[in-house]
Amino acid sequence: MPDAPPTSSKTESGNAEEALNIEQFRLQASAFAQSQQLHSQTALAVLLDAGDPQPSDDMLDVACGPGSVVAAFAARVRSATGVDLTDAMLDKANALAGERKLTNVHWRRASAYALPFEDASFDIVISRFAMHHMAKPEAAFAEMLRVARAGARIVLCDAIAADDCAKAMALNEMEKLRDPSTVQIRSASFFENLFQERGLGAPTQRRYAHLTSMAALLKNSFPADREKLTKLLEASADEDCLGLNAQREGNDIHFSCPVAVFFTRIKATQERHGETICLGVRP
Repeated sequence: MPDAPPTSSKTESGNAEEALNIEQFRLQASAFAQSQQLHSQTALAVLLDAGDPQPSDDMLDVACGPGSVVAAFAARVRSATGVDLTDAMLDKANALAGERKLTNVHWRRASAYALPFEDASFDIVISRFAMHHMAKPEAAFAEMLRVARAGARIVLCDAIAADDCAKAMALNEMEKLRDPSTVQIRSASFFENLFQERGLGAPTQRRYAHLTSMAALLKNSFPADREKLTKLLEASADEDCLGLNAQREGNDIHFSCPVAVFFTRIKATQERHGETICLGVRP
């Protein structure tokens, strides 16, 4: 598909959010790529079901990380493209494509806020575990819609916070300490509104749990205050204050982190507040 003409954007040094994401994911790239849970057939099957890939489709994964989602779709679509800010992640993605001998995949280094593609370029547009790193998820979502064709499937997957405000606040305090690139883990209602406010109606949802432990979280994190993070995780086992169903098992604490997948198929036009808006064009 054709690339969009170059557009001006902030440099890395002038964009604190993107610079922090780049640094954190440079550190996390190897552990993230090696996570069996994150890239299991079970986790990827939920996205494949939501994306409903067809042989004639062009697919895009926004903030693709080490490329497992792109690789999963590649066997079922005409082309699969991944964009990410972090060279370390794209290196992992490129290596994965080489290992699997994938010939229809493409990688681009780009911001989710300024996708380097023409309007209406893709039949499937996905973003997984990225929105909680974004200060402007609405802007990223608008870009996803801009590059989507009529009839495209839009899929968002992310960790979600409990509806209980105290637990949501505690979870975000912990997660920002564990991973400083976290902006906010949001509620399911936030994502529902994201679709509805763009005139897409209520999205279909699928839920599953990402299982992890305190030992794993500490091993794969680069917090500024590891001692404080450890104390927060340990305290969560007493009252489940993070909303992660914390359970002590021997010397470790196990967590069941809620994940939601939101998806819909867009139409050529959608009604929003009595106005017809066209998708596949800049908002």
